[in-house]
Amino acid sequence: MVLTDLFRQLPFQIAMAHCNFNLRGDESLGDENFVWQYAENHQIQLFVTHFDTKAFADDFKMSIQIAARELRYRWFYELAIEEQFDYILTAHHADDNIETFLINLSRGTGLEGLTGIPPLNDKICRPLLPFSRNEIEAYANEEQLQWREDSSNASAKYVRNKLRHFVLPILKELNPSFNESFQNTSLYLQQALSMADDASRIVYRKVVEEAEEQKRINLKELLILPNYKAYLYQWLKPFGFTAWEDIYALTDATSGKQVFSEDFRLLKDREFLILAPKSSFDYKQYLITEDTKEVNFPLRLRISEVAGISDISNTTIFVDAKKINFPLLLRKWQEGDVFYPLGMQGKTKKVSKLFKDEKLSLIAKENTWLLCSDNKIVWIIGIRQDERFKIQTTTKTILQIALL
Repeated sequence: MVLTDLFRQLPFQIAMAHCNFNLRGDESLGDENFVWQYAENHQIQLFVTHFDTKAFADDFKMSIQIAARELRYRWFYELAIEEQFDYILTAHHADDNIETFLINLSRGTGLEGLTGIPPLNDKICRPLLPFSRNEIEAYANEEQLQWREDSSNASAKYVRNKLRHFVLPILKELNPSFNESFQNTSLYLQQALSMADDASRIVYRKVVEEAEEQKRINLKELLILPNYKAYLYQWLKPFGFTAWEDIYALTDATSGKQVFSEDFRLLKDREFLILAPKSSFDYKQYLITEDTKEVNFPLRLRISEVAGISDISNTTIFVDAKKINFPLLLRKWQEGDVFYPLGMQGKTKKVSKLFKDEKLSLIAKENTWLLCSDNKIVWIIGIRQDERFKIQTTTKTILQIALL
């Protein structure tokens, strides 16, 4: 209510958004009616929504507090987009910031978790963050503002409330200027985090190679750094990883070991850690008909009839048209696949052995496609052609197949 009163006095266009979480019966309804009356009295546009918070929490196996936070912020962002609002303002204050710091500290966190609630985070703005609850309440009393207290704030059931009612009073008793001291500490931590970010970016450019969707962390360069674990944490945290001890152990693990987050995986491959999106090892197959001149998915190929051959390369092969039967099949490799490598005079070789000789990472293997005719491998695309389909002096029609 203080936040709203302050912004009513400023030259901004504002609206109010109220969530009824249906958790406190008549009290929740009373909160909603109170906000409706305030908005009507002061001619402020009001948006109201209702949530079945308990059902949402049960469905997604999360606490009531986390569920309520997820629901309200999701709705706030939807409103901001639909109504074209620039910012979402919340009334978090200095005491909230201290509580968040203590919660993160008790659970274990990195430097970022100790810097507290950010004043501005994307569209979320928190103008009251420098002020304590006592200061805000004093303003409300002085301006004769009315507000309602959430009765659940008095419950010691929640961690935040335990800190608010039992821990913070002791800290403030030990140091009457605790809020001010915390503000200074938070500022110092933010400055330290900024320096750490700067160092992280500089080292990143020396240690990490980026190629398409992959990031390759050079272990030789990384492990000479005395604080390499801190850099790994800083680089990988945005990708949702949490099993940090497993990640640090990868640096000394055998090739092929992996650690997963929800959407990414980190793979140890010889002298590198490779970060890439999760890709299910799919066995999807795609047919290429005789009249197809160009393939655009899952990779780009061009098939054309030519009068003669030019330089053969990993990305271009020439085959005897009479030796292949359409439709051709495009598929991923499978364990047990065997082919006849071009130039090896009829000797067979397992595709897996070729991958080993080529020193392909697990991710590279999974992203390799085979071009097949009648279940025979014509080309391990981008790597090696099969001997059985090469052109000879008797070849009348030559097909060029190029990877674009």
